[in-house]
Amino acid sequence: MTSYRGRREALLYKKLSENKVQCLVCPRKCIIPNGRRGVCETRENINGKLYTLIYGEISALACDPIEKKPLFHFWPGSSTFSISTIGCSFKCPWCQNWEISQAKPGEIATSYHEPEDIIRLAKKYECNSISYTYNEPLIWFEYVYDTAKQAKKNGLANILVTNGYVSEEALSELLPYIDAANVDVKAWSNDFYLEYCKGELEPVLQACETMVKKGVHVEVTYLVIPKLNDKEEQFEGLSKWVLNNLGPNTPVHFSRFYPHYKMRNIPPTPIKKLELAREIAMKTGLNYVYIGNVPGHIGENTYCPKCREPVITRYAFSITSYALTDENECKNCGEKISIIGKYARKRRWTWFFT
Repeated sequence: MTSYRGRREALLYKKLSENKVQCLVCPRKCIIPNGRRGVCETRENINGKLYTLIYGEISALACDPIEKKPLFHFWPGSSTFSISTIGCSFKCPWCQNWEISQAKPGEIATSYHEPEDIIRLAKKYECNSISYTYNEPLIWFEYVYDTAKQAKKNGLANILVTNGYVSEEALSELLPYIDAANVDVKAWSNDFYLEYCKGELEPVLQACETMVKKGVHVEVTYLVIPKLNDKEEQFEGLSKWVLNNLGPNTPVHFSRFYPHYKMRNIPPTPIKKLELAREIAMKTGLNYVYIGNVPGHIGENTYCPKCREPVITRYAFSITSYALTDENECKNCGEKISIIGKYARKRRWTWFFT
């Protein structure tokens, strides 16, 4: 039996007969025989008990712009302290962070940090939030739960950058400590999820709806992959669902695909396709629709839904102009803009190695 620094008994699982266990963190709810691991490869049955192998194991630390998550309507201009581990509940063949998301415990170098270490570093670098990001944070459930709980006590916000593939049990435990989330909706097609992600769409949608109902600020990202999830009816389906279930003020980011990992043969998304997606979403009734991964495009900006004047202009992860009052009202017409927090004009942007 291999020894791991990050081995802790899991919080959410059932003991079954014949020394089997059932993990309860994601909707897959793997039944795991003794000596085996679940699909995410980070949870192992050891003599009839389920253990996470990645508690406190950090693959990356960084001070990021909040806009990098991307979150455009949550404390704009602020710094967020980003942390990641390894592994994922999905198997997306285009993943830009595949080196960590598809790694198994022990395969790549990580550094060990207790939750209080992360709180201390976030405060040291003047971040007002912690982002659990880069790989899928929900499989890191125990560590995210402990860190988020301590962060909340220390006045720090908690952010999930996630695929949203989480069980109701795990989500209900975690949400009291989560302030914001960016959820990747991979496609408006369950068949797409089954083939490419090895998961399902419906639990992701349900997680988004639950987050919104519990008061979590949610933004949705849709990576537009040529020929795979770029049909007009998919853009329309997603937009109508967001409008009817999350609300018209929910920010949606249509992001440009670039060749990565196992999908290097697919070209980058045509910008006109992203513009079409944005146009469809806005015609559906969504107030804040963005184009991502195209620095300098007007689709990076926030426009007042009443007078259509730009109230926040951006270039990539930087804010270049800000035309909102301290109450987040449009300076041109007085319309209230759906933004949480105030503009942070001073921030750090630093990458740390593990």
